[in-house]
Amino acid sequence: METKILNSIEKIEKKTLPDFAKLSLALLFIVVVFLWSYASHGNLPNNTFLIIGAVFGAYMAMNIGANDVANNVGPAVGSKALTLTGAIFIAAIFESLGAFIAGGDVVKTIKDGIINPDLIKNPEIFIWAMTAALLSAALWLNFATSIGAPVSTTHSIVGGVMGSGIAAAGFAIVSWDTVGKIVASWVVSPLLGGIIAAGFLYFIKKQIIYKENMIEASKKFVPILISVMTWTFSTYIILKGLKHLVDLNFFVASVIAFFITVGVYLLVKPLIAKSSNKLANTRASVNSLFNIPLVFAAALLSFAHGANDVANAIGPLAAINDAIVNVEIASKVSIPFWVMAVGAFGIIIGLTLYGPKLIKTVGSEITELDQMRAYSIAMAAAFTVIVASQLGLPVSSTHIAVGGVFGVGFLREFLDNNEKRFLQETRKRFKRHKRELDLMQEELNRLEIIKDKSKTHYVKIVELYKKIDDKENLVKQERKDVKDAKSTKYVKRDAIKKIIAAWIITVPAAAILSAAIFFMIEGFMASI
Repeated sequence: METKILNSIEKIEKKTLPDFAKLSLALLFIVVVFLWSYASHGNLPNNTFLIIGAVFGAYMAMNIGANDVANNVGPAVGSKALTLTGAIFIAAIFESLGAFIAGGDVVKTIKDGIINPDLIKNPEIFIWAMTAALLSAALWLNFATSIGAPVSTTHSIVGGVMGSGIAAAGFAIVSWDTVGKIVASWVVSPLLGGIIAAGFLYFIKKQIIYKENMIEASKKFVPILISVMTWTFSTYIILKGLKHLVDLNFFVASVIAFFITVGVYLLVKPLIAKSSNKLANTRASVNSLFNIPLVFAAALLSFAHGANDVANAIGPLAAINDAIVNVEIASKVSIPFWVMAVGAFGIIIGLTLYGPKLIKTVGSEITELDQMRAYSIAMAAAFTVIVASQLGLPVSSTHIAVGGVFGVGFLREFLDNNEKRFLQETRKRFKRHKRELDLMQEELNRLEIIKDKSKTHYVKIVELYKKIDDKENLVKQERKDVKDAKSTKYVKRDAIKKIIAAWIITVPAAAILSAAIFFMIEGFMASI
C-alpha cells in the first residue's frame, strides 16, 4: 500500500484508538490471564511461577501478533489486494483456527533441541530458566516492533532458552550444532526467499508485462500461475499446517495437491478469460487478476503460522506448567487447552492493537508493492519452506517473507533497462492513441457543423461520442502508466540495514537478556 495511505490509516486509528487505550486493552488481557491462572491453579504447590509464566506467555503472544503475523499479510496490504482492516480480520480468524485445529497437543520443551534439559537436575531451576526465556523473548520482540523491524519469533525463543540454559548449567548445555544451523538460516532463509520471489516476478514480467497484448498473455498465464500457487499452498498446508492432524510425506501431499490444482485450474481458466474481456490492456488491469489469490494466500499463511509457530512460542509456558504439575522435567510435554488459548487470543489482540506498524514496514517501507510482486512474495514464503524442509535446511518464515520483499525490489533494479523499455513502449502507445483521439474529435466537430440532420448522421455522432469516451479512458490510464513507470520504487537501503542488523543480533540479544533475567530470579529466590 502507498505510504501516504498507510499513514492516513494510522492517523485515523490513533484518533479512534489512542495509545493509552491500546495499552489499557493489552493490560486487561494480561490481568484476565493472571486471574484465570490464579483461580484455576491456586491449589498447586509452587504455583507462583505458573501464574507468572502465564502472564509472560500472554505478553509474548501479543508481541508475536504485533510482529510476526505481519509477514503473512503485509504484502497483500501493501499491494492493496487487502485493506488493513480486512487483513487483520483474516489473520485473526485463521491464526486462531490454525492454533486450535491443527496446533497439536505436544510440543518440544526446548525449541529445536537448543539445550539438553537433562543437565538441569532441579525442576525449580528449570522453571526459572523457562520463565526467563519467555520474558526475554517477549521483551526483544517488543523492542523490535517498536523500531519497525520484523524478526523471527523462533530465533527470539531460541536465544532466550539458550541464554537462560547457559546461566543455569554452563556452556556445555548448548547444542552448538543446532546453533550453527540457526546461524546458517540467517543467510539461507532470505536468500532462498529472495531468489524464488524474484524468479516468479521475472516470469510474470517476461510472459505478461512486456508483451504488446498483456490481456491475451494474462488469459494464458494467469490461470497457470494461480494453479502453481494452488499446488504450492495445498502441499504447504498438508505438510506444515495439518501435520499434527495427519502425518503425510511429501510425495503423498504433492499428489493430493495436484488433484486439487487440476480442479482449480478448470474452474479458474474460464473465469479469468471472462474477466479479461472486460479489462483494458494495462498493467493495472493485469494486477487486478491477482487480488483474490492474494486474499487466499494471506489466509493460508496465517493458518499455517497459527498451527506451527504459536505452539513453539508458548512452549516455555507449557514446559513450566508440566514441570509444576508433574514435578519433573520432560523433553516433550502436552499443551493444555488454556495454554493454547493464551497463545491464540494473545496473538489476535497483539495483531489488532499493534500489528499495523509492522504490516506497514513489510508492505511499503522496504519497497513499493503491487499485486504481482505480492503474489511472488507469497509464493516464495510457501515454496521456500517446502524446498527447505525436503533438503533439511533450517529456515525462518519471517526471514523468507522479508527476503522475498528484498528479492522483488532488487529484481526491479536489475531490470531497470526493461522498465525504461516499458516506459518507451507505453509512451508510444499513449502518443498514438492521443493522435487517434484528436482525429476523432476533429471528425465529431465536422459532423456537428454539417447541416444534414438525418438519422444516419445522428447515429454516427453517437457512435463517435462513445468511441471518444472509450479512447479518453484508455489515454488516461496510459498517462497514469507512464507516470507510474517513471517513478523509482526500489529497495530502501536504510530499511535493509535496520532489518538485517535486527536479524543478526536477535539470538545473542535475547540470550544475554534471558541470562540476566535468570540471575535476577535466582538472586531473588535465594534472598527469600
